[in-house]
Amino acid sequence: MAEADPGLFSGLAAVPEVAVADAAALDAQLRVATAPFVVRGLVRDWPLVQAGLESGRAARDYLLRRRRDTRFTVSVGQPGSDGRLFYDAAMGMNFQVVRAKLPEIFAKIDATEGDPAAPPIYLASIDVHDFFQGLHAENQVDLGDRQCLASIWIGTRTRIAAHNDMPANLACVAAGRRRFTLFPPEQFRNLYLGPLDNTPAGRTVSMVDFSNPDFAAHPKFREALAHAQVVELEPGDALHIPSMWYHHVEGLEPFNILLNYWWRDTPAWLGTPQDALNHALLAIRDLPPAQKAHWRDLFDHYVFDNDDAVTAHIPEGGRSILDPLTPDTASRIRTYLLRQLSR
Repeated sequence: MAEADPGLFSGLAAVPEVAVADAAALDAQLRVATAPFVVRGLVRDWPLVQAGLESGRAARDYLLRRRRDTRFTVSVGQPGSDGRLFYDAAMGMNFQVVRAKLPEIFAKIDATEGDPAAPPIYLASIDVHDFFQGLHAENQVDLGDRQCLASIWIGTRTRIAAHNDMPANLACVAAGRRRFTLFPPEQFRNLYLGPLDNTPAGRTVSMVDFSNPDFAAHPKFREALAHAQVVELEPGDALHIPSMWYHHVEGLEPFNILLNYWWRDTPAWLGTPQDALNHALLAIRDLPPAQKAHWRDLFDHYVFDNDDAVTAHIPEGGRSILDPLTPDTASRIRTYLLRQLSR
């Protein structure tokens, strides 16, 4: 696979590195972080990391011994696609998604490892608890009282377009190397995002090819690069990606494994902002300008600029969903929306 032009990355700011002595120090860093940071060697003592340092095959054997006997979802790209899992010329996907058991998937990787023209093979966001036994117990980060989703990402050389996620993320390289290029959330206009619904993996992605950026078609990408940060992670290194930061991810070795932990700092019963955006597209975007302006004012009043004046004239106890949300009022809103959307 041809790696992205080193010149694209050589002038970018490096992701800051921090040292943490223990779980309490990591927790303290995470609680105050508003930008990405790297902890070198955080998980180097994991058995999976040690297996990966031996060889890719040793890491695969380690995972095979702990797999559950079930089918895994795997993306298989096209030969000669240079590892990029993306759209094709017709805005379909340039890869197929199939289900197979892990020994079968790894046999394909064994057969093509080291072949630069081999199709990329990528298992993305596989739930560690649902698909493996004992893997989490032997390889985990102490993240205190955070309720985390632990996922594993396994594959050959790959390039994943820049995207963001709502949860905060601690990404730990267990085998191979990964390069992350990160952008603050406000750079979304300069990343030339694709469709909201037709996406490679559920999140809208940048249409810019980082290996060969077309600055004539995407001139504002230069501004995005001025705000970018980049890091190459070795086995055992960890990267914190704050909520909503965009990240372009490359698996640089013939075989790569990453474990990550996602968590939200808000209650699980809150709604998803992406759903609200999609609903706004359905209900507001194509209204006449005067009506759109009115709804913008209403959103600012009730959502973005809300303060005590919004409800001061309503007696306490009678403000319903205008009071701070609770699990009960959130459930009532969700039930109401489901009823309205099903009409």
